[in-house]
Amino acid sequence: MRPLGRSGILSRRSVAAQVFFVNVVIVVLLVLAAVAALVLQGRAASEEEARNRSRAVAVSFAEAPGTWEALRSPDPTAVLQPRAEEVRRSVPVDFVVVMNTEGIRYTHPRPDRIGKKFVGEIGPALRGEPVVEEISGTIGRLVQAVVPVRDPQGRVVGLVSAGITVENVGNTADRQLPLLLGAAAIALALATAGTAVAGRRLLRQTHGLGPREMTRMYEHHDAVLHSVREGVVIVGSDGELLLANDEAQRLLELPEDTGRRRVGELGLYPDVAELLLSGRVATDEVHPVGDRLVVVNQRPTRLRGGPSGSVATLRDSTELRALAGRAEAARERLDLLYAAGLGIGASLDVGRTAESLAELVVPRFADHATVDLFDAVLEGDEPSARPDPSAPLRRTARSGVDEAPLFPLGARIRPDGSSPQARVLRSGRALLEPRLEESRAWEGQEREQWAELLEHGVHSLIAVPVRAGGQVLGVVGFWRDRRKEPFDEEELAVAEELVTRAAVAIDNARRFTREHGMAVTLQRSLLPRRLPDQDALDVAYRYLPAQAGVGGDWFDVLPLSGARVALVVGDVVGHGLHAAATMGRLRTAVHTFSALDLHPEELLGLLDELVARIDQEENTGGGAAITGATCLYAVYDPVSRRCVMSRAGHLPPALVRPDGRVEFLDVPAGPPLGLGGLPYETAEVELEEGSRLVLYTDGLVEERDRDIDAGLELLRASLERAGESPEDTCRDVLDGVAPRPTDDIAVLVARTRAVGPDRIAIWDVPRDPSAVGRIRAAATRLLTEWGLEEQAFTTELILSELVTNALRHGSGPVKVRVLRERELICEVSDAGSTAPRLRQAANFDEGGRGLFLVAQLSERWGTRWTPEGKIIWAAQPLP
Repeated sequence: MRPLGRSGILSRRSVAAQVFFVNVVIVVLLVLAAVAALVLQGRAASEEEARNRSRAVAVSFAEAPGTWEALRSPDPTAVLQPRAEEVRRSVPVDFVVVMNTEGIRYTHPRPDRIGKKFVGEIGPALRGEPVVEEISGTIGRLVQAVVPVRDPQGRVVGLVSAGITVENVGNTADRQLPLLLGAAAIALALATAGTAVAGRRLLRQTHGLGPREMTRMYEHHDAVLHSVREGVVIVGSDGELLLANDEAQRLLELPEDTGRRRVGELGLYPDVAELLLSGRVATDEVHPVGDRLVVVNQRPTRLRGGPSGSVATLRDSTELRALAGRAEAARERLDLLYAAGLGIGASLDVGRTAESLAELVVPRFADHATVDLFDAVLEGDEPSARPDPSAPLRRTARSGVDEAPLFPLGARIRPDGSSPQARVLRSGRALLEPRLEESRAWEGQEREQWAELLEHGVHSLIAVPVRAGGQVLGVVGFWRDRRKEPFDEEELAVAEELVTRAAVAIDNARRFTREHGMAVTLQRSLLPRRLPDQDALDVAYRYLPAQAGVGGDWFDVLPLSGARVALVVGDVVGHGLHAAATMGRLRTAVHTFSALDLHPEELLGLLDELVARIDQEENTGGGAAITGATCLYAVYDPVSRRCVMSRAGHLPPALVRPDGRVEFLDVPAGPPLGLGGLPYETAEVELEEGSRLVLYTDGLVEERDRDIDAGLELLRASLERAGESPEDTCRDVLDGVAPRPTDDIAVLVARTRAVGPDRIAIWDVPRDPSAVGRIRAAATRLLTEWGLEEQAFTTELILSELVTNALRHGSGPVKVRVLRERELICEVSDAGSTAPRLRQAANFDEGGRGLFLVAQLSERWGTRWTPEGKIIWAAQPLP
């Protein structure tokens, strides 16, 4: 190898010199191209500046105070010429010309041009549109702008033009040329210096060798590296593979395109990759690589002053393969059992637990795995202690390295008497078939499938019963086709241990499935099966039970008197049967209390007392308390379009306005049910027709890894994008906020409707007995207008009795309201505080039969208290 001092960077024989001259030529060409581009760009920028400056000066002069008045003066030139020249001298433009609408100049830098026709396009300016153009004028080639001058009425009374010659524009760009040439010279000098430095470094790295000398040296090195029977690997300091000879590629099973790739990207075995990347000293270390053992020696290259990196030699050592293979197999089995203890049983779903077993053993233990369980196990029922060997099984899980001709997932399998499944179920013990081609299995109806398996290459089988608590739940099958080694007795013991651990998890999941199904059935039976008929709201709902256990979320829609509707959403603390049963008790109580037409805060107060009493009973009997249950109760009146609501520890409702705006209503937050001590408050809001009121439980917006405020903002965003119908809103909210819910969720969406003035009538009743007749007559006329003549007589009787009672026993002003909705509602209100009571009148009593008559003629009737007094109402079905 030639010493460094024998060849300089300017010697044409060295590779460094040739690279230096090529780089200098490229840099010179790039600098010249950059200078030309900058000059052209400067000229273009100067022209654009001239256009902008001309237009700005013309517009400023045209809009200046006194310009249009000067154009109307007897001598515009005397007024405008001094101004134009002053502007031209103060602003770098070559001329400012003012002209009339016919293009006759009033001003010009050359006085002899005044009074002559303007050279340029003025048509668009006369129409009120500014013009910027490049023309040949009286002072040469120029860029000019023409703008209109308007009077206060907006009429064009003249034109102003300003411009600059192209010669001056070019002078601006030419003045920048020395600076550009100087910068180009500096860039050329710096680039040449950088190229020289790089050339010096390349000269040192190549030791001044020429191309032929380097080629000859590479051929010698390549011949040596690829002819030895020992692998050589060189790795750079950054983990890049610099060299690997043929033997190294064979031993490490490297891909063909290994050049300049990082060691971590080559798919090496982890321990070998770690050693090569570490660069540490290694002497005769043995590492498994595929089906061989490789002895590795490694040294860092920097120990002798070389570049950073490492060089490793590899040697095949297969004499310890058998011993190492047995040790590795034992280690893998222990790892498999350890992984089974961690991975199987993490889910309480029977199918997922079976899948985890099948996925765990493939391909670490078997090439294919199947799990077949009885249908009773999948449904959560108790299996038989001694199952019928011919009873059907369900293929619950399946995993494999390829598509073997096994029964598909979900298939119903009826084992034949000679099949492995039937033999395992009959004996209750595991079965080992090391060589299926020599076995007499499947000599019955499954012979065709057996032939397909053998043709596919399946050659060995282990079948193990799934036993838990003395009961057989199914059969697990382990199959091999790609692995040439058949199953042996040691692997049979491993398979039995794996299935034993999985059986406990499957049985736990079965028990949970049974209890979860019972709780879901109970909860769904306690929730509304269908929404009641009413016209005040268009309602849709969604209920999703929790995956880990049934919760206590519930909702309800309750029709009230006067066409009003109550919306209820609640949440009971906890999960399971107790929460579902408690939810049913609270829902029944709300039904009962709502029938009394109580205000929302009064209803929640009674519900709070009920929960407190239930907790006292549960504490006395050793049961679980339900303190902490929440509830939101809202009452909507379609006549006034007002909604009154109160909440006990529940999340506030969301309101979607008809224009799409979303807000969370400010409802005073009362304590959860059962705590007592504080009264509940109400909030009243007027809702536009078509508004959507969204009630929900905390499972929608609250998750373990998400703050509730983030959930509420996500709900707001989903509501802003949701469809207008309640059904679309429910679907979009669940998809956007809780695509994979962990807690049970109840969502209730109600779109408001309003009762039009054509379906309601209100009359004031004077405190005069003769007014009863006038009310009857007015009611008859109203029902005739509504086409309800058949109900006129009944309505007259009802109103007559109710108004007479109000006049006799009530106080204050009396009003009558007749409402036509799904039913015909008659209401009589007064300021009295006593409610009428239905009683059985004796034969000789003079009174007491009015309310009895009302009850007989109407479908239902009742009393509703208001801040002003009370309302007696009666409802009749419409024909």
